[in-house]
Amino acid sequence: MAIGGYKNHPYIPNSVEEVQKEMLKELGLESLEDLHEGVPEELKFKSKMNLPEPYKSEYELKRAMERTLKKNKTCKDYINFLGAGCWQHYVPAICDEISGRSEFLTAYAGEPYNDHGRFQSLFEYESLVAELVDMDVVNVPTFDWPQAAATSIRMAARITNGKEALVIGTIDRQKLLIIKNYCDPVVEIKLIDYDEETGKMDLEDLKAKISDNTAAVYFENPSFLGFIEDQGQKISDIAHNAGAISIIGIDPSSLGVLAPPRHYGADIICGDLQPLGIHMNYGGGQSGFISTRDEEKFVMEFPSRLFGVAPTTVEGEYGFGDIAYERTSFGNLREKGKEFVGTQTALWGITAGVYLSLMGPIGMYELGKNIMQKSQYAIKELNRIKGVKGSKFNSINFKEFVVDFNGTGKTIEEINKELLKKGIFGGKDLSKDFPELGQCGLYCVTEIHLKEDIDKLVDSIKEIIEG
Repeated sequence: MAIGGYKNHPYIPNSVEEVQKEMLKELGLESLEDLHEGVPEELKFKSKMNLPEPYKSEYELKRAMERTLKKNKTCKDYINFLGAGCWQHYVPAICDEISGRSEFLTAYAGEPYNDHGRFQSLFEYESLVAELVDMDVVNVPTFDWPQAAATSIRMAARITNGKEALVIGTIDRQKLLIIKNYCDPVVEIKLIDYDEETGKMDLEDLKAKISDNTAAVYFENPSFLGFIEDQGQKISDIAHNAGAISIIGIDPSSLGVLAPPRHYGADIICGDLQPLGIHMNYGGGQSGFISTRDEEKFVMEFPSRLFGVAPTTVEGEYGFGDIAYERTSFGNLREKGKEFVGTQTALWGITAGVYLSLMGPIGMYELGKNIMQKSQYAIKELNRIKGVKGSKFNSINFKEFVVDFNGTGKTIEEINKELLKKGIFGGKDLSKDFPELGQCGLYCVTEIHLKEDIDKLVDSIKEIIEG
């Protein structure tokens, strides 16, 4: 295959012309085009592809790619106040060290005899997350929080035989689309209204919409918009009285200072492991988890793998392996699996386990306290700017909060563009996903923000608005 005048290409196997001729002869063909003779002519691309000239060496290619990548501005270059489902937290060096080990980084599927400790590591991760959320059973991670939420709803539907789920109206709109796509057409998703002053769930609307056909009520704490939902027990009671399951989505970094949802009625808890020692990775460091009580009705509806511990024939020795493997799509009857489960994010589960073992209860408490103190300081300082409300809702926030710019005469898009010029990533523009809020942005403050970072944000917004 001659590419740009070259007889072969270092990244395309068997691209040497002589090798191709030998392979074609073996197949009884005259040309590469003969391989595609079954493709209808109208589907074939007849024009020349608009491709740039090839680089003549790997060094030239590397230089060109580095030049292109330098155009990116990362959170190492700019101060970042953007969260909305992927948050910038400090990642201890040990998390990268362990997750980069070959027995974990290159492991895939596998069995106990060639697993090199991965099963035990995942069991330890499950145990640590279970302790954090005060539940009994935790799964090997799903792709992300949206999938974990969607799977939790599907689990609830199988348990209750309900055909609809009620979901809080403050949910991330991208997450909502994934949930709807995953549940359709088995479970219909209906939104519950929220109070415009506090952001909390409208309990009267919940009571009006819940029915015998409701499989689950899903809400999040902290909410996507950052405030703490303190009506959790009332919401769970309403769900339980109607025969529905209470599903609560959480940010695990909040559980050092907030009570775990089991304490206010959760039957299923789900969330994302990304805050637990995982880099943002351009939005790719997501990893969802699901947790329940150790009851058969819940355990047997998990579609993903669960690991347990058992004694071996050697006294004092233990082994680690799958629990109720036949309920998964990995079992012998794949078409009868609860849901089809493919590649998952087990490596991030191991990383989260390392992070939790390093932090411990005191570390998680200090993390949560640090975040809350800094976010409250940011809200207080933003309130000093003319026309700005540091927090749109009259509720207590954890690490994210909705900043209201409606009184400034400027759009959130305009403000964010000006912040970029000052080396700051502003909050998520909510004007399209939540038009009822007007010009508002979702800002995020974590333990990585110093006082000087927050002060720079406040001073920059003040300069943009007041001149």
